[in-house]
Amino acid sequence: MQNVRIGIVTVSDRASRGEYEDLGGPAIHDWLERALTTPWEAVARLVPDEQDQVEAALRELCDEQGCCLVVTTGGTGPAPRDITPEATAAVCDKILDGFGEQMRAVSLKFVPTAILSRQIAGIRGRALLINLPGKPSAIQDCLEAVFPAVPYCIDLIEGPYLETRPEVTAAFRPKHAKKPQD
Repeated sequence: MQNVRIGIVTVSDRASRGEYEDLGGPAIHDWLERALTTPWEAVARLVPDEQDQVEAALRELCDEQGCCLVVTTGGTGPAPRDITPEATAAVCDKILDGFGEQMRAVSLKFVPTAILSRQIAGIRGRALLINLPGKPSAIQDCLEAVFPAVPYCIDLIEGPYLETRPEVTAAFRPKHAKKPQD
C-alpha cells in the first residue's frame, strides 16, 4: 500500500532566501506525525511570498504529487506581501469558510490580533488545502481546532481514509460513514 501524501508549504520571503529558519513547516510535520496513524509522507515546499509561485506549488502538490491534504504556513496576515489566501482561493474549486472561522475563533482566545488573520481552506480536485499562520504555537492551536473534521472532509472528496490518534486529535465521522474495505 502506498503512503498517503501530504503537502506542506512554507510561504516566506526570508526563509526562501535562507535568511530565516523555517519553523512553520517543521511544526506542521511534527504535529501531523503525532496525530496520524495512517502511513504518510510529507512533500515539502518553501516558496517566497509571490502569488504565482505559491499557486504553482499548490497546483503541483495537488495535481502532480497526488497530495490529499496540503497545509500552508505563513502569508495570512494583512501585510502587503501576505498573499497565501489569495493564491489558495485562485487554485481552489470550492472554499470551506468554516475552517478559517474556527481557526480565528480559537486563536482569539490567545491573542486579540487573531482578527487580522485571513487564513482560508478549500478543495482542489481530491485535495483539501488549509492555510495556517506562521507561528508554531498558533499552528498547533489551529490544527487542533480543525483537524477533527479533516479526515471526513477527505472522505467526502474521495481521498484516502485518514486515521488519527484520539489522544492527539479525534477524527469525527458520522455514524453512517464506514471505513472502506482494504
